[in-house]
Amino acid sequence: MKKHIPNLVTLLNLFSGCIAVLLAVNNNFIAAAGFVVLGIFFDFFDGLLARKLQVQSELGIQLDSLADMITSGLVPGVFMFKLLAMSSDSPDLISFSNEWNSAIHWQGFQFAPIALLGFLITMASAYRLAKFNIDQDQQSYFKGLPTPANTLLIISLPLIMEFQNNDLINSIILNSLFLIVLTIISSWLLVSSIKLFALKFKDWSFKNNAMRYIFIILCLVLLIVLQFAAIPLIILVYIGLSLVNQKGIK
Repeated sequence: MKKHIPNLVTLLNLFSGCIAVLLAVNNNFIAAAGFVVLGIFFDFFDGLLARKLQVQSELGIQLDSLADMITSGLVPGVFMFKLLAMSSDSPDLISFSNEWNSAIHWQGFQFAPIALLGFLITMASAYRLAKFNIDQDQQSYFKGLPTPANTLLIISLPLIMEFQNNDLINSIILNSLFLIVLTIISSWLLVSSIKLFALKFKDWSFKNNAMRYIFIILCLVLLIVLQFAAIPLIILVYIGLSLVNQKGIK
């Protein structure tokens, strides 16, 4: 019976992602972000539980990736789709042709074609998860940005708009060029071969985990000072520290 417990937690991750999709489609970004965070928590907890109960299995590995594909693959794609659709209705620094910028109607659904670029994130996430499953090297580090980290980056944008409520920041976030560049960069980071350290502690010594402890402390400071606006900076810090520490990733 205990071998099914981690898989049940993984399914809770999947369920959280499904609810987040529904909420995001209906422009309820705040609640959707809450369910994404809940799903990411389940994603972390299922692996921890499987190791604790010593019931790791190939089924669990595959199920974990399928659940991540929704919570950390489809959801950020939907978020970016909606943000790009919103940006097409806002004045910004770049002008697209009417064909790309104007809403089209299809089967009762209205959207700007440019918004479809948001699903590059979903496709890159699928590729990354498939690659991760067949890569035996990624035990103490990751190749490319993990899908949960990328998801937190994307879902932070509407949270920043809602809670920071700064006109300059909002105008940047709803700028089509900014969103397209961010989509391309985040998609590339997902499938890149950049080695990023994992937050897996083999022991609790500072000597063997200095980079991890430094990163956690920086995260806490940035979150306290900048709140949701800290999330994009945290991702940049994560990548920067990984590059500095690349030769000594443990």
